[in-house]
Amino acid sequence: MIIDLEQHILDNIDKTVEHGSDDELFAGGYLRGHLTLAVAELEAQQIEAPDALHQHVEHSIAQAIKAGELSPPDQKLVRQLWGDLYQQAVEALAPAK
Repeated sequence: MIIDLEQHILDNIDKTVEHGSDDELFAGGYLRGHLTLAVAELEAQQIEAPDALHQHVEHSIAQAIKAGELSPPDQKLVRQLWGDLYQQAVEALAPAK
């Protein structure tokens, strides 16, 4: 399941390359690294839960902020984009009711 989420999110990040603002391009590229690392670590632990992916990326972003990697405006931008991308992926991949 997390592989499907990752692919959906990466596809959406790639779509911003064509039409996204500079801020969206920055945030998408920044999130790509955090997402890819989180998926690899969760796969190594054989964890497939979407919530685990969300928490892992959130923790990774928080650690980066703590290390001073992002300015306050960039923090807001990255967190907002992550939330939006994750929610879109979960909704797109949810089984039809």
